[in-house]
Amino acid sequence: MNRKTLVLPTVVGLLAPVLVACGGSDGAGKDGGAIVIGSTDRFELSKDTPAPFDPAEVYDIAGLTVLRSTFQTLLRLPRSGTTPVPDAAEKCGFTDRKSEQFRCTMREGLKFSNGHDLTAKDVKFSIDRVRNINFKNGPASLFDNVDRVETPNDQEVVFHLKTPDATFAQKISTPAGGIVDSEVYDPKKVRDGYDIVGSGPYTLKADATDGKVNKVVFSKNPQYKGGLKLQNSKAEMRFFASSSAMEKALKSGDIDVMNRSMAPEQITRLRASASKDINIVESPGQEISFLAFNTNDPSVKNKAVRQAMAQIIDRDALSRDDYGRTTKPLYSLVPSGITSHQNSFSNTYGEPSTDKARTILQNANITSPVHVTLTYTTDHYGEATAKEFKNLQDQLNGSKLFDVKIKGVEWSKFRPESINGEYAVYGMGWFPDFPDPDNFIAPFFGEGNFLKSPYRNKKITDKLIPQTRQEARRDEAATIFQQAQDIVADDVPILPLWQGKQYVAARENITGVEWALNSSSQIQPWELGRGV
Repeated sequence: MNRKTLVLPTVVGLLAPVLVACGGSDGAGKDGGAIVIGSTDRFELSKDTPAPFDPAEVYDIAGLTVLRSTFQTLLRLPRSGTTPVPDAAEKCGFTDRKSEQFRCTMREGLKFSNGHDLTAKDVKFSIDRVRNINFKNGPASLFDNVDRVETPNDQEVVFHLKTPDATFAQKISTPAGGIVDSEVYDPKKVRDGYDIVGSGPYTLKADATDGKVNKVVFSKNPQYKGGLKLQNSKAEMRFFASSSAMEKALKSGDIDVMNRSMAPEQITRLRASASKDINIVESPGQEISFLAFNTNDPSVKNKAVRQAMAQIIDRDALSRDDYGRTTKPLYSLVPSGITSHQNSFSNTYGEPSTDKARTILQNANITSPVHVTLTYTTDHYGEATAKEFKNLQDQLNGSKLFDVKIKGVEWSKFRPESINGEYAVYGMGWFPDFPDPDNFIAPFFGEGNFLKSPYRNKKITDKLIPQTRQEARRDEAATIFQQAQDIVADDVPILPLWQGKQYVAARENITGVEWALNSSSQIQPWELGRGV
């Protein structure tokens, strides 16, 4: 197989991909039509997810991918680097030394896809709306520190923060800051269904049957005025029931690109294939996987139980046996490649040891075996999840200190049941909103945390996080973040398992694949084009 390596500029948090290429032929767009992207993600209307494409509701990687393509934000992350650049805004910045007042000046002539003018009042409306709706599983916590939003005129918007926050520019660059039309969207409830009115690079049309989306079509938005340069005029996402069906469609040329979620054996097979039709891009990723604990559940309320699990679990075995080295062991909530990362769990527990785990339980007067159920989602993080949880069960039961049962649940039930506290221990993944250590610590602790966890640590929420947000130079906050990581390793409200690498497979004639994923592992359709 012919191998090529493409090296791009590297910046902390945004790392360069490696392109493994093989020959050439046509793909799904032989006629020069839409770039077709395959995915195993699912969108389905339900009581818990009435508005899968509304910025006030969406807080999962699948929905955020759609939002980044259709809604504009004041700022956006660049191709490389961690400092947001203007999109709907002409310029933004703090106007005080304390980082408590953030002012943006809008671009002139902005319009929504329906032709309505987009002004500063729509920005204020959008941020206030996310906060007021405060959707149970939504992104409102990103704006917890906003005191009020003012619009001195149609072109300026001013955010007054409760406390200093050097990460605020990054927060408003997330899809939670997506600007919606104040004449169309309700200020007090989400917009049910799949209709979108935005000002982003694409408009969207969803094809759905019985509330389930079969595909979405992105068409170039003629009203878009922002910093992105589109490499195509139309892109399409098709949704598959399995990764094997998606791979078959790629090989047959029915789709041009596939990303989420590929099974480890598929990645290995594609990399080793002698086929000259498909390229596969590998790059370091910031996706993390972890066990979350309901610290009020009797089976794991005593932190000695959680510590014993941390002492037993062999992360290297998970990465090797279940993920074929497409992941690497993770010993902190903050992954490698992010400033302040340190291996706090490794420093605390060392190598896996049943003897040490037994001592932890005995010192806490806990009789073994400890009975506990591990719950995972069957259809959200990829097909290797079930194998991984069987491995976890075998490791814990093999110690004779635990009697573990495992349970698989579909994502549509899993997410609402987990935030309602129905599981003692459950598997979750996290794709960062922005590449900063704050986004791997703050969302998990305090009131309104992403997991709705009952765990509280006032030193983290009331002292350490506020201190880090006062540091405009993020490397200077590293030692403070490391204190938080050490606290998590001791209390174990969350047990990190692995950090994922990023993969995209594409037909040989598709260009821009090396830029197709952002730091949050979200596909960026506008980067994809069709070569000769």
